[in-house]
Amino acid sequence: MTGEAKPQAKSKPGWLNLLVDYGPVVIFFVVYRYYLPSGDGDPVGQMRAILMSTGAFMVAAVIALVFSRFKFGHASPMLWLSTALIVGFGGLTILLRDSWWVQIKPTAIYLMFGVVLLFGVWRGQAYLKYLLEAAFEGLNDVGWLKLSRNWGLFFFVLAALNEVLRHNFNKDTHGLFGMDGLSTWIAAKLWVFMPLSFLFTFTQIPMLMRHGLLQEAEEEVITDPPHE
Repeated sequence: MTGEAKPQAKSKPGWLNLLVDYGPVVIFFVVYRYYLPSGDGDPVGQMRAILMSTGAFMVAAVIALVFSRFKFGHASPMLWLSTALIVGFGGLTILLRDSWWVQIKPTAIYLMFGVVLLFGVWRGQAYLKYLLEAAFEGLNDVGWLKLSRNWGLFFFVLAALNEVLRHNFNKDTHGLFGMDGLSTWIAAKLWVFMPLSFLFTFTQIPMLMRHGLLQEAEEEVITDPPHE
């Protein structure tokens, strides 16, 4: 008796993948800037901006997850975990009235992913393959192991970078380019972390090609890198 073939997930265009991954961060930034009062003398208004933007971030993350699940037929375990942590840390931010929780969330995710991936490599297993629920066409097991190792190390770099930015740019500090500290930290998620992730992903292409990645799968690697 033969089992039914598992339906293949629908492929998603690169721009839709970016929308799912980074749309919630854009909404977070826009809502925060919209509600942020002018001047530094309104802590109540600043806290209102933090709470409104955090709530919008949580809702947008859930919508992105649901959209991915029903539009493309699946959502990767990494997206499920990231959304759960956004809702969890966002809920603590709103409940405790402290932006520390939403700012520490990326560090927690990066450290968790880094530990999981490197632990898998130590055991000879490429957990990244299962976290992404994607097998880049033709990539062999050695390629998956090297990619898991490299991303595990890179996640530790991102965690350290987030801590540097978090300590230098928070709700009690001044930011860059006329923004307050928290706005600068949120903007860094788009203009620092996202370009760094894509640049790092691009540097992995030669190694992946040497380990069997097919030419037609290269676009998927670039447009669907691991993310928090």
